Amino acid sequence: MSTPTLSRTLLSGSPEETHRLGLRLGQLLQPGDFVGLVGDLGAGKTHLVRGVAEGAGVSRSEVASPTFAIVYPYRGRLPLYHADLYRLADYDELYATGFLDLVGGDGAVLVEWLDRIPEAAPREFLRITLRDAGEESRELVAEAWGARPAELLEAWLPANR
Repeated sequence: MSTPTLSRTLLSGSPEETHRLGLRLGQLLQPGDFVGLVGDLGAGKTHLVRGVAEGAGVSRSEVASPTFAIVYPYRGRLPLYHADLYRLADYDELYATGFLDLVGGDGAVLVEWLDRIPEAAPREFLRITLRDAGEESRELVAEAWGARPAELLEAWLPANR
């Protein structure tokens, strides 16, 4: 993989803070945006996803884990497609789900476990890696590949934050 256009690292001190970070990101999403999430079980991906969905105007009660459905569509101020690649073996299996038809479409795409099938990401995307930083703290490393993802990252986590 090439070098990211822009990257930012920050520390979230609690699940609530991770949720708030997701909320802010969700408010900034536009159709065509692709956000991939990477992190071990319990790293905070679900807290971030729930915040992103809420920020995109999705009712909190609608947000579920798509682990068994692979892709779960949400309707908010824009369509948000939440995918979970944990159970998929490879790109061919992902292709068979129809997931690739959603990329670059009418909504934003949020993918958990992107590291399992990295080729699922388009050329331009935002990747957020979450790591346990002790207790309830999490380190978030956000990396943007391309102009729009860099713009999104800069709006979400400005350098002078």
